[in-house]
Amino acid sequence: MAGPARSSREAALAVARLLDGHKAAGTVVLDLAGVSTVADFFVIATARSSAHLAGLARELAAELRELGVRPLNAHKRAEASGWLLVDCGDVVVHLMEREQREFYDLERLWFRAGTVSYSSKLS
Repeated sequence: MAGPARSSREAALAVARLLDGHKAAGTVVLDLAGVSTVADFFVIATARSSAHLAGLARELAAELRELGVRPLNAHKRAEASGWLLVDCGDVVVHLMEREQREFYDLERLWFRAGTVSYSSKLS
């Protein structure tokens, strides 16, 4: 996901701030360095409903276009499954409804990953 002037960490934090700004709940950034070769960072956030999930997906897609990032996977209808995964290479974004987030519990699955602190506001 990182462009020429943006590190994967900066990109993950920008995505987290965007999701927070659109009222996603429980947004966390997991640092997978040294834990996985899948990605450098996971951004995980909860949507309040399927409509909210669809709205978050639209906002994320617009932000990624603005950053010049083309996701590696095709977006499918997130409302059907309650979970949308957006693979941006170094950063993977998981947008989930509450039930899916509780069931899959990615933070527990990736317990060795560190959590990255960030401010919801741009500095």
